Amino acid sequence: MIAITNWLQRIGHRVLERLLGIGRASLFLVQCLMSIPYVLTRPGLLIAQLYSVGVLTLLIILVAGLFVGMVLALQAYIVLVDFGAEDSISLMVSLSILRELGPVFTGLLFAGRAGSALTAEIGLMKSTEQLSGMEMMAVNPMKYIIAPRFLAGIISVPLLTAIFMAVAILGGYFVATEMLGIYEGVFWSQMQTKVDFYVDLMNGMIKSLVFGVVIVWIAVFEGYDCIPTSEGLSRATTRTVVHGSLAVLGLDFIMTALMFSV
Repeated sequence: MIAITNWLQRIGHRVLERLLGIGRASLFLVQCLMSIPYVLTRPGLLIAQLYSVGVLTLLIILVAGLFVGMVLALQAYIVLVDFGAEDSISLMVSLSILRELGPVFTGLLFAGRAGSALTAEIGLMKSTEQLSGMEMMAVNPMKYIIAPRFLAGIISVPLLTAIFMAVAILGGYFVATEMLGIYEGVFWSQMQTKVDFYVDLMNGMIKSLVFGVVIVWIAVFEGYDCIPTSEGLSRATTRTVVHGSLAVLGLDFIMTALMFSV
């Protein structure tokens, strides 16, 4: 009986800790949103973080987008040629990229590269008491440290997603026309007649915006809330990548069901 009671107590403590963590994260998000107007009056803070989280992530987005588009074109051709529908390769590539692979791959790559870097940077500031020092000097770290990174991440993810989509489609175009013998006019005409700007492209961009908000929220909160030790910082960085990736995949299913349901 005592063992069962102890087991229930441990479960209760863990559930309570999770709920408290969700509450802290929610209040943290509200503070970030309230600090955004201040960041807009200090464009220098925003531009520096746009370079850090956006431009420095661009290379991996370009490389990944190119190879994803090329591989997708090859796989699409293998499937479609058996049905004599290889001319529809551009339709399969473009819809897959615009609806799913573009936002999801960009979100996962952003969480792994920029998200972990944001957590490590903010966590290091906390462990070295830089954030505490700013508070002692009556400088709000939320306005100068957290909010610029938060807003820069939200802006960067949709832009990186658009670049990923464009490069992936170009990679599929190269494979289809140069390696598989699909005519250029057929490739582009199929895509232009079947792809809808609002249903396919805009819904994909809405996904990327939601992914960006969630990933950056997780990243900056984990850094700000981490235990100020080397082990605590390591765990926070790991949680950012894991939770951010799971959030992207889970939200993708929910949003796909809402956007593209029959």
